[in-house]
Amino acid sequence: MISVIDYGAGNVGSVIRMIEKVGGRAQRVSTSRELADANIAILPGVGAFDYGMQRLADSGLIEALCEAALVRRIPILGICLGMQLMCKRSDEGQLPGLGWFDAEVVRFQFDSIERLPIPHMGWNTLELIRPNRLLDNELPRTRYYFVHSYRVQCNDAADVVARTTYGEHFVSAFERGNLFGAQFHPEKSHRFGMAMIKKFVEWEHAQ
Repeated sequence: MISVIDYGAGNVGSVIRMIEKVGGRAQRVSTSRELADANIAILPGVGAFDYGMQRLADSGLIEALCEAALVRRIPILGICLGMQLMCKRSDEGQLPGLGWFDAEVVRFQFDSIERLPIPHMGWNTLELIRPNRLLDNELPRTRYYFVHSYRVQCNDAADVVARTTYGEHFVSAFERGNLFGAQFHPEKSHRFGMAMIKKFVEWEHAQ
């Protein structure tokens, strides 16, 4: 059973429906007690960095999340804002992130010649940097759906799984041990997203 964390800043219903569509089982969890019983989890998210961290704090979930990620070391997938919250900090706010990755979140910066729209919204491709658990290592370029104004910048290149180009390269997926982050929305990415969530379901069964 995959625990999808509901802290008031994510499209939990869409994620649960995608898990069920690929044959997995999911439940919505919103308290530290519920999270303490989880053996695999997804941290979704949409919106601003400080809002997300404050919602986690208000829900009493930060300590339970860190316990799950760093002590019990259960598999956790962060999606969009959920990935960014796994980092140390963000230009978007003042609150510290969860700090699971040595990474920061910075705003897209474009020069006057290539002034692309912000947010980066719509379909874009991934370039795989290294083999990983959740993306198809046989398909070096796949398409996913993005909606974000800030991008992840990893200080440890070994964490980077995939990058995407939108005016500049940015980290679109990272992984370390039991933790995986995706800047895109697999639950909105049709067959490629379904394949990724299916791999996450299989990760649960491998536990």
